[in-house]
Parts: sequence; structure tokens; C-alpha cells
Amino acid sequence: CPRSALTLLPGPDLSRESGPVGFLAQSGGMSIDFAHAAKWMGVRFSKMVSFGNGADLREAELLHHLAGDPETKVITMYIEGIKDGEAFFREMKAAASQKPVIIYKGGLSRAGARAVASHTASMGGSRVIWQSMIRQAGAIQVADSEEMAQVTMAFSMLPQKSFRNITVIGGGGAIGVTACDLAETHGIEIPSLSAELQERIGNHLPKPGSSATNPIDVANPFVGPQPLREILLAAAEDPRIDLQMIVSLLFHYQGLAQAMNLSVNTVTPFRELAQAVRDVVDRTGKPVIAVLPNVKRGLESMDVTEMMAMARQEYVNCGIPVFDEMHDAIRAVARVNTYYGGRKK
Repeated sequence: CPRSALTLLPGPDLSRESGPVGFLAQSGGMSIDFAHAAKWMGVRFSKMVSFGNGADLREAELLHHLAGDPETKVITMYIEGIKDGEAFFREMKAAASQKPVIIYKGGLSRAGARAVASHTASMGGSRVIWQSMIRQAGAIQVADSEEMAQVTMAFSMLPQKSFRNITVIGGGGAIGVTACDLAETHGIEIPSLSAELQERIGNHLPKPGSSATNPIDVANPFVGPQPLREILLAAAEDPRIDLQMIVSLLFHYQGLAQAMNLSVNTVTPFRELAQAVRDVVDRTGKPVIAVLPNVKRGLESMDVTEMMAMARQEYVNCGIPVFDEMHDAIRAVARVNTYYGGRKK
């Protein structure tokens, strides 16, 4: 519990800032790993409970508690097995009717079933049965610990609504093509903008090689904070747009820094970029998510890795969700759509 500074293990570097996420896990290691990942991603916890094999407190009882906890707005759970299937389904369904419930069920493969039997003496269970049960309860199932963290971040940092139409702003045509294919796979639209908006956006784009259609190809990784702000503000005027996604290829600043004989951090305006995005969110009421891919991960590019971490921190400090890859971002938004779209039916 961050507010009381009560921790499972000595955790001087764990966040003491409270937040909206309640986490339940049948694994102390998973709990600690998730706590560290969450701090880096900007996710903050109300409660975190590692309950092992459930010999005293069971998963249904803990789920019931978090469902009624006013400090908890999102429930995330790593589970290996359950003691009482009927009670668990009942509590999961009741909780999901009030707030998002994210479930990572371990042990659904044959090898995984052996592992959970050894770890918590749990029965892995049928993949099909678990998928059906989670879907019928209105909860959200994720496939692994990385998706669990990404989807938790999306639910905890984005408004409580669906995002069916988005813009994508990035440098390079392939980014837009990839985004369109990913979005369609997950039921998300990237609609073309009006001729008027395209003209206004085009005034802030370098020529030639750029495109203001949507996806918006800025054709240059060095688009500064002010042009980015104006592009986002203009695109947000389309009433169909629910959310905007920027793909920042910040690693290109390494080459610029080398040419100028300066450090990467000196020439990269990541703080100003993050503040520009925050300003757009505040002025338009439409969320923006950032994707910060880094293909330069060799020993010769450690300065880029450090710069990306600093850039992420600036965005997180501004309340902007950050993903490493586009497919992670779009998949997480799709999970949000599944939950809030399903509640309207």
C-alpha cells in the first residue's frame, strides 16, 4: 500500500505515490516486477496484494474488497488457479460492472499448467473455458505480463470512454501504413481529414515528402514542439477524432548531436515536446498517447537509451501514456474500447 509505505519486500525504490490501480497476484515476484514496471510507466497503485496459494485469503474475497474500494478505479489480476469457480465468476462479474477488471491467467498451456501446479498447487484449467468465463463476466483478458502492464496503463491514464477514431502523426510513410493495418485489425478507424484541415496542417509540415491526410506524415523526425502542437490542435478539430497518437523517432537526434558535436540530451527537446502535447490535451479535451520506438539498442547507442528513458519520464510527468511500439499502443486502446463499448450494450 503506497500511502502507508507498507511493502511486501524491502522496497526503498518503489513508488510511494498512490493511484487508482488495485493489483492482485498469486506471485510475489510478479508483484515486485509489476511494481517496478508500473513506476516507470506512470501507473500508481491503491493496493497491491500477493496472496500465493490462497490458503487464508482467496481470490474471490480480495476481488470483492477491491470492487468496493473507492480508491481503486482499475483492478488488475495475475491468477494461476481458483478455489471456488462460482464465487470467483460472481465477484469478477460484479467488479467488472463497476470498474475495469484486467485478468492475466497463467498456466493455460500444458507446460504452464505443470508450472502453476508446482508454484501454487493450482490447476491451470482450459484456455477456452477461461476465455469464455472472462468474456461473459465483462472483464478484459491479456496474454502476458507486458500486455498486462500496457493495458493497465491505458485504463488508468485514459478517459473512461471508447476511442473508435484516431489520428496518427509520425515521420515516415511506413509508420502510417503500419498504423492503418494495425488499427483496422483492432476495429479502430483512421479517417481522412477534411481538405480544410489538411491545408492548415500542411502549413506546418516540411515539403516535399509530407502528407496531412491522416495518417499525418511529418516527413522529418525533427519536427519541433510548436509545429507539433499546431498539427495536433488542428487535427483535434475534426469532431470524429477521439484520440491522437504521435510516433516520435527520437533516436534520429543521435546523428544530429554527432554532427553538432553535442550530447544527445542537449539537442533533443523532449521536455518541450511533452509539454506541447500536454497543452493540446488540456485545450482540446482529447487524449494523446505517445509511441517512442528505439531501434538503436547497441552498446554504441547507450546515450540514445538514456535519452529515451528521459523522454518517457517527461511524457509520464505530463500525464501522457507512453508505449514502446505502435502495436502495443493500438492493442491497449482496443482493450479499452472492448470494455467501455461493451458496457453501453
